[in-house]
Amino acid sequence: MARKAAPPTAIQPKVYLDEAQLRRGIERLQQRIADLDAFDLSTLQGGTSPELKSLEHSIEETIERCFGTNTTASIRYSEAHNLHYRPMMWVSGMPDPDYRSITTKKISHAKATLGQAICALNTDLEDLEGNAPISAPKSSSSKGSSPRVFLVHGHDEAIRETVARFIEKLGIEVIILHEQANGGRTIIEKIEHHSEVGMAVVLLTPDDVGSKVGGELEPRVRQNVLLELGYFLGALGRDKVCALKSGNVDIPTDFAGVVWTAMSGDWKTALARELKVAGYEIDWNKVMS
Repeated sequence: MARKAAPPTAIQPKVYLDEAQLRRGIERLQQRIADLDAFDLSTLQGGTSPELKSLEHSIEETIERCFGTNTTASIRYSEAHNLHYRPMMWVSGMPDPDYRSITTKKISHAKATLGQAICALNTDLEDLEGNAPISAPKSSSSKGSSPRVFLVHGHDEAIRETVARFIEKLGIEVIILHEQANGGRTIIEKIEHHSEVGMAVVLLTPDDVGSKVGGELEPRVRQNVLLELGYFLGALGRDKVCALKSGNVDIPTDFAGVVWTAMSGDWKTALARELKVAGYEIDWNKVMS
């Protein structure tokens, strides 16, 4: 008899910390960065060591203390405790990978991720010190009134992470669909469930190719991105949809008149300006930092 698959673990709500907890969290994350700096690569034997395993566990525990267990934030920063190299396939006789070089890169990435986590806690701390207590977003019956932003993206993970981290640096929660629990919903049902946002930011990246029948293949946006673009145009209105265009990709003609900007030059200022117009509070010092 086939065993039933375990149901997916539900994503937990964000953890809200007081001032003292935020300060302790920042100090612990800073200590984990110092621990990464102090790691001795010469202890590696076959890509691992007791010290590396201990460091992974220490970072994981610190992230859970700061952001909870299985929350969106803890999942986002989980790469910080992924320090071991695990090859997808190993064939007998293959030369050993350059574990020191690989681990050095993973440590550098982990430090950057922990730095982002520190920025997130600093943002919460600034809110508290500014007499703006951190509280869960209030529910609203009307679309477009939430302080969250829905990020529509294709296959370009680097651009997705760059834009998401920038928006979060501004103190705005980002909804990325694949990070949300399925809850037995279809994709379109998940989009509807998370569509109570103040703005949708759509990343137009050249992930596919296509053409008219008999025409020359050209870069184009993934069809799921266009579907979600159309959904949010109808759900929020054109003034609450902002697109960032990357690379050589055509803008659909039906999209004419909707705000978009190229992912080059001062795109952060342009995006922050659109968020400001949409009703978000923007700290311009964070935009320029």
